[in-house]
Amino acid sequence: MATDRGQGGAGEVRQPQAERAAGHGGPQAPAQPLDAMGQATLALLQRSLGPYVVESGGSFDQPVVQVRPKDIVEVCRICKEREALDFNLLHCLSVVDYEEHLQVVYHLYSLRLKHKAVLKVDVPSDDPTVPTVTPIWRGADWYEREGHDLFGVVFEGHPNLAPLLLYEGFEGYPGRKSFPFHDYQEW
Repeated sequence: MATDRGQGGAGEVRQPQAERAAGHGGPQAPAQPLDAMGQATLALLQRSLGPYVVESGGSFDQPVVQVRPKDIVEVCRICKEREALDFNLLHCLSVVDYEEHLQVVYHLYSLRLKHKAVLKVDVPSDDPTVPTVTPIWRGADWYEREGHDLFGVVFEGHPNLAPLLLYEGFEGYPGRKSFPFHDYQEW
């Protein structure tokens, strides 16, 4: 995975995602190079998103681009509206807990062009806030509500972050690694 400048101080270079995550979940399978379509899609994403790209790479047929939280709405708009990309389907939105930070992951697909991509956004665990993408893909609604329920991510501008999976008043975020499952009482 290629690296680019991070959000840190002058001269800081962020480690590629595979290296950052290595200690997180034990040994990882070696990354496989992108296939021809994945390489072409990644090159197109890099050209189209330019300065928004923090880091990029991929494996097999999954090009991956990491962007800053403040840029996610504009990046998603470009991905959906630019004819050469045409990512008209948000296939999945998930949240990953890396303990020191949370990562919001957007899986995109183009029904017309038959290519896919993954966008990633890191947010601090103590203030997990990212703008909603529901104005771009209405289907993001329930994905974002699930991310809010289970991980506490606040999707700013979301029309209704009411609980989707948990009951009103549930305390804590059971998707997080810090959630005390062993201390939890059944109701």
